[in-house]
Amino acid sequence: MKFSERSHGVSAHPFPTTEQLLVSGGDARIALDPHSGLNKYGCRPYPDPQMLALGSSTASAISTASFAAANQLRERLLKDSGAASFEAIYAREMQRIRMALLCDLTDMNIELVFATSGTDAHFVAARHVANTSGTPLRVVMVEEAETGSGVAAALAGQHCKTGSSVGTDRSEAIEVCSVPLRAADGTTRPTEHIDADVAVLVNEAVAQGGRVLLVMVDQSKTGLIAPSPVCVAELRRRHPQCLDILVDACQFRIAPPTLRAYLQQGFMVAITGSKFFTGPSFSGALLFPASIGKRLKLCTGDDSGAENFGLLLRWEAALVELRRFRAVPESVVVGFMRAFEQAVQQRLMNDPRFEPLEVPSLKREPFTTQQSWDHIQSIFPFMLYRPETAAGRIPLNRDQMLQIYRQLPVEADGAASLRCQLGQPVACGTREGIPVSALRLCISARLIGDAYEEKGIDGVIDEALAALDKTAWLIDRLGS
Repeated sequence: MKFSERSHGVSAHPFPTTEQLLVSGGDARIALDPHSGLNKYGCRPYPDPQMLALGSSTASAISTASFAAANQLRERLLKDSGAASFEAIYAREMQRIRMALLCDLTDMNIELVFATSGTDAHFVAARHVANTSGTPLRVVMVEEAETGSGVAAALAGQHCKTGSSVGTDRSEAIEVCSVPLRAADGTTRPTEHIDADVAVLVNEAVAQGGRVLLVMVDQSKTGLIAPSPVCVAELRRRHPQCLDILVDACQFRIAPPTLRAYLQQGFMVAITGSKFFTGPSFSGALLFPASIGKRLKLCTGDDSGAENFGLLLRWEAALVELRRFRAVPESVVVGFMRAFEQAVQQRLMNDPRFEPLEVPSLKREPFTTQQSWDHIQSIFPFMLYRPETAAGRIPLNRDQMLQIYRQLPVEADGAASLRCQLGQPVACGTREGIPVSALRLCISARLIGDAYEEKGIDGVIDEALAALDKTAWLIDRLGS
């Protein structure tokens, strides 16, 4: 969104409100439904303090503190517009955001390109690899159901905003191949099988004289790392001149040592501020070593050439929770996550209405052996069941799951008065011939900050368990 037309020191058009800016400068997914006032992710562009945000693997309602920071930034933009152009103000403020995100990496010569979303960050990476490779490009990724809608199209060279191809550049020749992470029944495929499929696709492309962009997800929608870092390291050892690596860390569930380790390996890393750090949806960035940027001709400026004040305000909102989280001692973060993991897993395993999906341990060797908070599970996917039927315990189908998901934020009577967000259902195969999906209950930086500053560990865990209680209540009343 461009607001640089000026007349006598005042914008030629009224500057949008904070709420309007927070849903501008993205694609159709960020638009508000005219009836519900919600975007595709079930969020409003203003705080909802009574909503318990446990769905950070998808999106979260903006916090009161984050909204206040975005609003203060908007007011500062208007104040400063009397002395400088909006172009200059935007460039200055985005540089400030850039420096905040790179503050722990100042010794590494790391650069950053902003993107409207994580999907757009994939588009930027694939386009530049394709345009500088001189040979056909194959992108190898895990299945889109575990990454995000539109990621495969973006990697193929279709801009996520317009859906159109990039034109006459080499992105037209991009081939995208995906590898499934789950078996037909939704269980996690063995790591060695996933790695073997990835290796075949990479080796085949290199043998045919092509170049490969390998996308390693850390973490997927259901909390998986794939392909394994061991597999990625071996493929890079075998094909050092033919392989670029993009780490899809758009969940941003990685600690600073992990981010540093990936960048030290010469990898590109895609992040967002809208998942673990609970900023508004559509705040992406692509980080990369300066040497990689030079080879791929990655420019740190905005490719569109226009100011995106919505993106600016969304990153400002995310930084509030990022700074708050990083002020929590590491030992407290680890203690909270361990206690949360134990309580939630116990509840999911002991209720016949639930079945937790397996999430293998989060291993990043050989890239890093440091055990930070990010080696602890923070996304808890689970399926729903009707426990007592004439046919026995049967899973809810995808339509029923979606119905439950949509009712969770709605206030009900009595014990179900809690309003909460969980992660959107993720398709995970079939059970007993029934197409099924999984909901996701998630730890976020905001929850950890709340536990440290206000509610205590037990208080936050009790709220998470109450959200599962409401889910069970809704299952019992499904169709009644």
